[in-house]
Amino acid sequence: MQEQERRQALADFLRQRRAHLSPTDVDLPPGFRRRTPGLRREEVAQLANMGTSWYVWLEQGRDVHPSAAVLESLAQALRLTPNERRHLFLLAGQPLPPPPDFPEEESVTSALQQMLPDLNPSPAYVLGRRYDYLAWNEAADALFSISDVISDTSSPYPRNMIWRLFTNPTTRERPNWEAVARATLAEFRTASARYPGDPWFEELIEDLKQVSPEFCRWWPHHDVRSALDGHKVIQHPTLGYLEFEHFTLQLLTNPDIRIMIYLPNAATRTTLQRLLEAMNDRELNNNLLTH
Repeated sequence: MQEQERRQALADFLRQRRAHLSPTDVDLPPGFRRRTPGLRREEVAQLANMGTSWYVWLEQGRDVHPSAAVLESLAQALRLTPNERRHLFLLAGQPLPPPPDFPEEESVTSALQQMLPDLNPSPAYVLGRRYDYLAWNEAADALFSISDVISDTSSPYPRNMIWRLFTNPTTRERPNWEAVARATLAEFRTASARYPGDPWFEELIEDLKQVSPEFCRWWPHHDVRSALDGHKVIQHPTLGYLEFEHFTLQLLTNPDIRIMIYLPNAATRTTLQRLLEAMNDRELNNNLLTH
């Protein structure tokens, strides 16, 4: 989308949302002589605590650049839904904003939870905004031992992928650990910058500085990147040489939820399929023995 098209799309969006609100929707008196439905421009400006002229320029598609704070005020004034709020920021050329409130607990939908087994033998797991493991399938558990890590009661962050990457001895022994750690840390810095008001990130970062010399040394470099997608080679201690194409999916309704999928090549797929079949056979035999 060209710059002029983007500004015009923003103008159209603001006019449309303004037209869908009545004064009573935003606790304003109804007034008289309203020739068109919806709020007046000056009413939106008043609700957003901004100048009427400046708001008019936005609806006219002029070359003005609203800040994130102004967009947040407009989102509240126009009673935008979370999806509409994200759309407003995109049309204004601003990065996708974090949610107004930081939920303490993150979870995945039942539909997403049910989808993960269907991806076997492709390893797949779900990360939240804090890089916590939220869900995974059997192939991912077999490859990355996620269940073993999160059951570690001695860890202050048992579900966190970044903490595991920098503190778990087995993970650190992998041949390409430094390259993976640096790339993941750069991606994590990009993600954490979206939550400057979340004390959880600050606590995790400070704790990692205390326990990991590498994290403490690399964090000030301010390396950033957007994704870790691409060709991956994993030298697994028992499965051997494995090859994948790694890609990340984000939910439209919640971009902070990321689905990490490792698509194996033919040889790796066969290895993982045999492993899962053996695991299922052992589980079946154990169930028979206990009944």
